[in-house]
Amino acid sequence: MTPVVETSRLLLRGRTLADFPAYAAMWATPEVARFTTVHPLKVEDAWVKFTRMEGLWALTGYGFWIVEEKSSGDVIGEIGVADFKRDLAPSLDGMPEYGWILAPSAQGKGYAKEALAAALVWGEGKFPNTVFSCIIDPANTPSLRVAEGNGFRKIGIAPYKGTDIAIFHRPPPG
Repeated sequence: MTPVVETSRLLLRGRTLADFPAYAAMWATPEVARFTTVHPLKVEDAWVKFTRMEGLWALTGYGFWIVEEKSSGDVIGEIGVADFKRDLAPSLDGMPEYGWILAPSAQGKGYAKEALAAALVWGEGKFPNTVFSCIIDPANTPSLRVAEGNGFRKIGIAPYKGTDIAIFHRPPPG
């Protein structure tokens, strides 16, 4: 079962079938695809991603949450931590990987930084004394700021699936 994590403005929670239309609409936007999937996702591909992310919780005990804006009840994104078994050098093995995405209407409001901070607190409880990782398109300035604002530091640039990505690590607190 997916735990619930709450901030002053956001609810990080598991998925429901009722969330899928907003989720698919988010992934169908060019702004969301630009630094992630490159091309907007069709409904079929969004469905595969939607179910995969929920399945991570059942199989590993951690995964990605839906991000709900508390004031409106709207699904505005997703955030979480996973082991995607990426074919990447340097390897991310042993370093849980964080990722986040917000719908265009939710960007620029500080939600990503707020959600990541809360998800990291949860992750530190799940994985004490662990180095966390994330990968970000080097041109994605807002996400670079979110990562750095939450203690991630760039360790290098590496090729991944035909493009260069920045690899970040976040040491354990203390």
